[in-house]
Amino acid sequence: MPFHPPSHARALPDIPDNISIETFMFDERYGRHPLGYSKDPFTDGISGRTYSALEVKERIDYLARALSKELGFSPNEGSEWDKVVACFSVNTIDYLILAWAVHRLGGVLTCANAVYNAAELEYQLKDSKAKAIFTSLPLYNTTMTAASKSNIPQHNVYILPLAPSLTQGLSAPNHKTLEDFIQAGTKLPRLDASDRQWSKGEGARRAAFLCYSSGTSGLPKGVMISHRNVIANTLQLVTYETPTREAIMKSLHRTHYTESALGLLPMSHIYGLIVICHLGPYRGDGVVVLPKYDFKLLLETIQNYKIQMLYLVPPMIIHITKQRELCSRYDLSSVRAAFTGAAPLGKETADDLLAMFPDWAVRQGYGLTETATVVCSTVPQDVWLGSCGSLISGTTVKIMTIEGNEITGYNQPGELWVKSPAVVLGYLDNDKANMETFVDAEDGRYMRTGDEAVIAKSPKGHEHVFIVDRIKEYVHAHLHSLHQTKR
Repeated sequence: MPFHPPSHARALPDIPDNISIETFMFDERYGRHPLGYSKDPFTDGISGRTYSALEVKERIDYLARALSKELGFSPNEGSEWDKVVACFSVNTIDYLILAWAVHRLGGVLTCANAVYNAAELEYQLKDSKAKAIFTSLPLYNTTMTAASKSNIPQHNVYILPLAPSLTQGLSAPNHKTLEDFIQAGTKLPRLDASDRQWSKGEGARRAAFLCYSSGTSGLPKGVMISHRNVIANTLQLVTYETPTREAIMKSLHRTHYTESALGLLPMSHIYGLIVICHLGPYRGDGVVVLPKYDFKLLLETIQNYKIQMLYLVPPMIIHITKQRELCSRYDLSSVRAAFTGAAPLGKETADDLLAMFPDWAVRQGYGLTETATVVCSTVPQDVWLGSCGSLISGTTVKIMTIEGNEITGYNQPGELWVKSPAVVLGYLDNDKANMETFVDAEDGRYMRTGDEAVIAKSPKGHEHVFIVDRIKEYVHAHLHSLHQTKR
């Protein structure tokens, strides 16, 4: 018997499969918070530079026009794989403007980790067959080395702007910037409106992002994430968290509510890319962007921008708990919740954080690049420290033994299999990995996470997921062979 979301999770609405992410994010017909009443989607936490939601929509359009002319990308011609653009940059308020402009042209953005060395970046550029790359000045030398070995011409290397304090003494005068393109786009004709008329199912078939994951083993694999995958997980999270938002509105006697969230986690990582950069702007929130982890800067940013939602990872929370005296110098009273993912958060660490900030809701979630992204999450009304929370709306999981048998009871460990509309298309050009990872079962398609999990009931009676270990490679392979034999 598979496991399902708890009773407090509302039913998932229909997920559109005939539109691009960019259309979903900026067309109010698809449920986003009204543009005119939304916070600025992205604000530079260092310089304060920002654009309203309406301005972001306009910048996407101008950038798409200019990129269409520059790279010869037509929205109505060719496959998305003919229009792959790479982004190798620290966080910037223009990261998603670039992504959505590429989507406007029917292309793919491949997001590269900003800590990559030249060889790692070269591997991703070659594997993705990127035609151009956007970078930021601190990463310029690495980019040029990798691009030259990947047959990306120098004139197809472009620069994303950053706060002046991050680029002092750095320049790339022979390269166009994103601002150059946007200014050029203001003078170019509008793109044909008919390009937005996708056929039914096209958004589910067409890749939007290519993010790289180690999967269960081996070299990083290109994970093909469709438009519908991102739209689905955004709607899943909005639906799952709507009761929490309604409770906040009730307590504040408001008819709507938006908040400011921390945008420190890498936008190249699936957690930052979807949970922070799509969920937030879709529901009208503002993301305050920081390009690197600097603890004093983090505290100043929370204080100065009155941030309510912190998206963190466990090492950051541990750092906070070790810096009680320094934290006390800043006004962090605006924070209502801290959400952590990417690795398990120990109960003791959560307790330490709550001892410092008893009014914070300490929430945890779990997800993978291949599930794009969140599978389960805690909500403030049912926090069980140590767990990854309950399944979000529209998600089903199975717990499977090494022998390939399904576990239907509580507190029994096995491999976690996930079925969700956000489970990705698969790995790029890697049939072996696809066969090992994605399973077509009688009740649908599952992603085998390689993580050992148990399902347990919280004190409030809801099923929670606990990730307890990583399945060994030989166990994963053995389970696959058993499954194939049974088929």
